[in-house]
Order: sequence, then structure tokens, then C-alpha cells
Amino acid sequence: MFKSLDHLAIVVRNTDEALKLYRDKLGLSVLFSEVLPDQPVRLTHLDMGNTHLQLVQPLTADHPLQAWLDEHGEGLHHFCFLVDSVEETAKELPEKGMQSQDDPPRSGPNGRKAAFIDRTKTNNVLIEITSES
Repeated sequence: MFKSLDHLAIVVRNTDEALKLYRDKLGLSVLFSEVLPDQPVRLTHLDMGNTHLQLVQPLTADHPLQAWLDEHGEGLHHFCFLVDSVEETAKELPEKGMQSQDDPPRSGPNGRKAAFIDRTKTNNVLIEITSES
């Protein structure tokens, strides 16, 4: 079902400021940065060798992640597993006592598909799944 860890996501108020830590001080290389076409959010992926660190910056005051930032501050938001097919994995989740929050899957970075798993069934940890097709 889950092939590997795809990325760890950290919500930040300002990507440029966060890059001063992760790129300039810790030496991580930026792989790509994009604003998703259907969501006002900037995603910046940094290379961690065997996975990515994703910096997530909400771009509007009414974005749900802005409310999350206001309540929790900057920090770890979720982690993401790579799967063969988001659609198929989402269909199999109920058999394992879990449920997708995204039906159909949403648009992810680099044209990928993605879905989040309802955190009430995952020890209150937000888990995302993504696939390359």
C-alpha cells in the first residue's frame, strides 16, 4: 500500500524567511517551488537525500492553513507517503479503518494527485498520500 516516505511538510509564514534556515544554514537544496493552480498556497520542496522537506506557505488570510498557523504557529503539519495510485489506496482505506478526506483526490505539486487521511483514525497525525500518476 505505502511505498515510501515522500515528504515532511512544515507550515511557514514566509517561505523566503524559512529558506534562510533550511537552505542557507542547513544546506538543503531547493528542488522546486510552485503555487498550486487550485489553491492559494506556495509549496517549496527541498532535497533531504531520501525524501523532501516541503515548506507550505498559505497565501491568503482566509486559507485554512492560515488559521492553523494562527493557532499553532510554524511547524510540522503532516507527512506524506508515496503510493502507486491515490485513487486505489483511498478506496482501500475503509478496509483498514481509515477514510480519505479528499474524494476525488486534489491536485498536488508537480501535477501529482494527493489526498489526506482523516486524522481521527491516525492517532491525530495528518497523513497525506500521493502518486506520480
